[in-house]
Amino acid sequence: MLRLTDISFSIEGRPLFEEASATIPTGHKVGFVGRNGTGKTTLFHLINGVLALDGGTVETPKRARIGGVAQEAPASSDSLLDTVLAADVERAELLARAETEQDPNQIAEIYTRLGDIDAYSAEARAASILHGLGFDGEAQLQPCSDFSGGWRMRVALAAVLFSEPDILLLDEPTNYLDLEGTLWLEGYLAKYPHTVLVISHDRALLNRSVNAILHLNERKLTLYQGNYDTFDATRRAKLAEQASMARKQQAARDHMMSYVDRFRAQASKAKQAQSRLKMLERMEPISAAIENRVSAFNFPSPEQLSPPIIKLEDVAVGYDGTPVLKGLDLRIDQDDRIALLGANGQGKSTLSKLLAGRLKPLNGKIVNSSKLRIGYFAQHQVDELHLDETPLQHLARALPGQTPGKLRARLAGGGLGAEQVETVVGRLSGGQKARLSMLLATLDAPHLVILDEPTNHLDIESRDALVQALTAYEGAVILVSHDPFLVNAVADRLWLVKNGGVTPYLDDLDAYAKMLLSERGAGGAKAAQVGDNKRNKKKNNAGQRKQTEPLKMDVAKAEERVSKLEEMLQKMDVRLTEADLYTPAMEYKLKQLQKKRVEIQEGLQRAESIWMDAQKKLDDTKG
Repeated sequence: MLRLTDISFSIEGRPLFEEASATIPTGHKVGFVGRNGTGKTTLFHLINGVLALDGGTVETPKRARIGGVAQEAPASSDSLLDTVLAADVERAELLARAETEQDPNQIAEIYTRLGDIDAYSAEARAASILHGLGFDGEAQLQPCSDFSGGWRMRVALAAVLFSEPDILLLDEPTNYLDLEGTLWLEGYLAKYPHTVLVISHDRALLNRSVNAILHLNERKLTLYQGNYDTFDATRRAKLAEQASMARKQQAARDHMMSYVDRFRAQASKAKQAQSRLKMLERMEPISAAIENRVSAFNFPSPEQLSPPIIKLEDVAVGYDGTPVLKGLDLRIDQDDRIALLGANGQGKSTLSKLLAGRLKPLNGKIVNSSKLRIGYFAQHQVDELHLDETPLQHLARALPGQTPGKLRARLAGGGLGAEQVETVVGRLSGGQKARLSMLLATLDAPHLVILDEPTNHLDIESRDALVQALTAYEGAVILVSHDPFLVNAVADRLWLVKNGGVTPYLDDLDAYAKMLLSERGAGGAKAAQVGDNKRNKKKNNAGQRKQTEPLKMDVAKAEERVSKLEEMLQKMDVRLTEADLYTPAMEYKLKQLQKKRVEIQEGLQRAESIWMDAQKKLDDTKG
């Protein structure tokens, strides 16, 4: 069990956590969500001890190993396979000892332990994880230094998955994966045999891979059971209920205040008026929770052109005379919404650059509408912004002659507020930089927008805003994204980029995922089988089962008791907001209900303490 109790932490005087608490049971798969910049990555650093708490405690099970993806991508001359195998430190040490040990008894112990940790299947497990993340057998034998930074980060992810820490911390793991790698990771995490805490803005991953959501909001932590959609519905219902309770309470306050205003001057009513004033003072205000709305995206609508707006005839495209794609016969109309499928390295970005006019064809013919305007956004463009200039300066250079007021209005339409437009780009968040790049790409109301991985720096709310903007946009869209939710929400056609060609994919994304996992699935299937074998071995241990079953029952009973008391407390709070209670005739009833609420609250605290103690005993028994 991972337990965070009353944790507090500030950076440069800005509080990120204030007496925040959460308890994550062992084996839970938890998605960690919250607005960008609120402190999610910081919490990981607090859990693994990189940062020290200002207050509170972080508790983990005894001897639990905490692991996450290394910040530095491996760049040694070791092969990918050897790099991943080296992540299992115990196995590497045992194998090294086995080569030099002379004592027969020690040798026997070494090989017994190697068998216990399933060391002999390690190479197959490492290879299947690498395969699932997009490395074929030949690539696995190549040195890490041969690969780019993004591919090496996949190796770092493979290494931590292979090492199977007891608490796995993943911070936006899909940012350096393609759609294929993302789909494979979803399945792998869902079957991972230990606790997972993953920061992600990928709605599909949070729906398919986790069974709880940890929400960071207003420096507090709240754990919700269920996937992201369940969390979202629960949170919206809670906000609506809180707003309703606040309205009811305000109506009761207004009613009592009206009585006070009418009768406080009358001697016969003054005592009752004074009583109502005291009630108002004791009534703790209920705040109507209002979440800050995320800024919208705004894609200007272009005039309509006659179809097709782009036509390719037997086109080849590539670099230095060598084709990456060839034989392209494609057509794009202004109402097309096309997503490009295919593994990294197959040519999706190459095709995007060709359509955007950033690459010239090696041969063949491209026919564009004479008035065609194209907006092109690629993730690398965020890095090409001038870090020492403000968004206002960027826009002034793109739109010379426009007044500062009009420039500010355009920036506001792209989601950059008054404070951000005067801030140098180097101090903006990744999401704000992405918004600026997207605004610059669509200034002239393009007929075609090409988006290559547009969501890497966007939180879930901003991704939803992007979907709404693209839905309202009246031009064509070419989309490359590892986010299945975005692809499903925006695209109505799929093109598969594979083996040097581009062909329509006539099925849907779910069918593509099944096909992909059948090809890459060996890694996930083997890893799942290994996990199943380990779990079955534990289940067959009668001695351990005899110890843990009563403790599991204690945990279940305690958890059920907590849920019932929480429900009772919630109903009591609703009852205490009803206006009829705050009349002289109901004064005794009100006191009884308030006393009952205190009793429920105290009972809930005791029940939570019992539940935590029971869970700790169970964790300690499992070792």
